[in-house]
Amino acid sequence: MPNDRTGAKPAPVTIRAREPGDWQEIADITSLPNVRFGTLRLPFVSSDYWRRMMEKPSEGVTSIVAVLDGRIVGLAGLVQDKGRRGHVAQLFMSVHDDHCGRGIGTALLAALVDAADNWLNIRRVELTVYVDNEPGIRLYKKFGFEVEGTRRADAFRAGKFVDSLMMARLRLD
Repeated sequence: MPNDRTGAKPAPVTIRAREPGDWQEIADITSLPNVRFGTLRLPFVSSDYWRRMMEKPSEGVTSIVAVLDGRIVGLAGLVQDKGRRGHVAQLFMSVHDDHCGRGIGTALLAALVDAADNWLNIRRVELTVYVDNEPGIRLYKKFGFEVEGTRRADAFRAGKFVDSLMMARLRLD
């Protein structure tokens, strides 16, 4: 797939399971300005928070990373619900500021959709995305996600309230 910005082919990326030892690189990525701007993460989250979270992952989480030239350049995952919503998962994803538009998000999302459909029997994947995240919205639509609604004044970001879209991908077969 060509790079959206330059027409160049993306560098080969490896998708693998997130490991506890990845905590420092993940802490670094999640503190980047553009990554943080697109998520609900607050500034100044300690690296120790990430270390502890990686050492004791939550049950029902499938978490992966994208590795390029030996460095983590993206992370994503599914958090599967329980009980009568056991067929549902929440999606999270972040790509390093310097690697956006190079196919990293596509590779991560392809791997998670495959896991959801073929290994986890997840029928509904949900996400929330800010209305101004046009590249993210295009990526999600490419994988069959549809807008189900708008959450007005959903989050406080950079001194003002912003709206979010609720999107979901359904597999009803």
